[in-house]
Amino acid sequence: MARAFLFVLDSFGVGGARDAEDYGDLGSNTLGHIAEFCAAGAGNRAGLREGPLHLPNMSSLGLLEIAKLASGNYPDGMPMPERVFGLYGAANEVSRGKDTPSGHWEIAGTPVMFDWGYFPGEGDAFPPELIEAICREGNIPGILGNCHASGTEIIARLGEEHIRTGKPICYTSSDSVFQIAAHETHFGLDRLIKLCQVVRELLDPLNIGRVIARPFVGETTETFERTGNRRDFSVPPPEPTLLDRLIQEGRSVHAIGKIGDIFAHQGVSRVIKANGNAALMDATLSAMDEAAVGDLVFTNFVDFDMLYGHRRDVPGYAAALEAFDRALPDIHRRLKPGDLVILTADHGCDPTWRGTDHTRERVPIMAFGPGIRSRSIGLRSTYADIAETIAAHLSIPPGPHGRSFL
Repeated sequence: MARAFLFVLDSFGVGGARDAEDYGDLGSNTLGHIAEFCAAGAGNRAGLREGPLHLPNMSSLGLLEIAKLASGNYPDGMPMPERVFGLYGAANEVSRGKDTPSGHWEIAGTPVMFDWGYFPGEGDAFPPELIEAICREGNIPGILGNCHASGTEIIARLGEEHIRTGKPICYTSSDSVFQIAAHETHFGLDRLIKLCQVVRELLDPLNIGRVIARPFVGETTETFERTGNRRDFSVPPPEPTLLDRLIQEGRSVHAIGKIGDIFAHQGVSRVIKANGNAALMDATLSAMDEAAVGDLVFTNFVDFDMLYGHRRDVPGYAAALEAFDRALPDIHRRLKPGDLVILTADHGCDPTWRGTDHTRERVPIMAFGPGIRSRSIGLRSTYADIAETIAAHLSIPPGPHGRSFL
């Protein structure tokens, strides 16, 4: 009766990465610093949340022990649970970079051992010959932006000029990414998607990990708002992932949220789109009800990263974690004998850290289900152990990276 459910709390790192200094992230700790700020009152927001960080269900799944294991300290202000259920530990990332594809592919058993291409952080981000090719092949009059930027900030700054000129807003970050923001009606959503497909082909020789369509609506700086029609155009993983292996064995993979995009729609049986953590949770619970024996339901909960980590919003991040924690009993109620649930993350995005980019951190592993006994699985040497655990649980042959912790 085995089924597997893999849920990524996007950017929910727990600090302590052994190579954090190489990325300029020594001392970053998403969970630890959110808890610290909340305990000190800096995580309060009227009408949203107040007081210490309150995650009783994840604490009962070993989250506090994970924090101590990963970074050496229990999170401030969070009470210890009476007992811990299930398996708990933390994992190091071996992939190069701290991008979304790197983290997800390694979780799915395929570490990224090559170097991504990146755009320069100083001056113009994109070379003139690339811009010329984009304008020619994409049939656009030019671009705006051409820099490193926060998505919400650059839309507020250039959105009105975009509507007036018809030039899409193009920007990047410290990740291997080319992002294109355009108005859903004035520019057109279909036109934006087609432009991203053009850019994806142009960027393949540069080994850029993702092209992201960032549609928005509104008529003025004050009313601009990104919509849920985001699309990611990723390069395909360099070798078969857990998802591909499951499909090869005749299993079904239910990809919820941006999972399908991250894996370039390889190894996916069914794509389920939803906008925001609440809708993603609803879609996940429905998929759990529908999943057959041998299936994998794989969800990315994007708000932690997109709405709160990158925007350095501690109260918002804390409230989102607390809302997710409150939903965990709904997941428990849908479990059948033989089921396995794994909660993890793909990288950090410490909202108290400098800048607006991802942070290199260890990630939590909380695994539970009927018949899973409580124990520490320690510090894992790679996220790929998660994939091999699911492979073992679903009785498919092991892959070349990682090992099961069951």
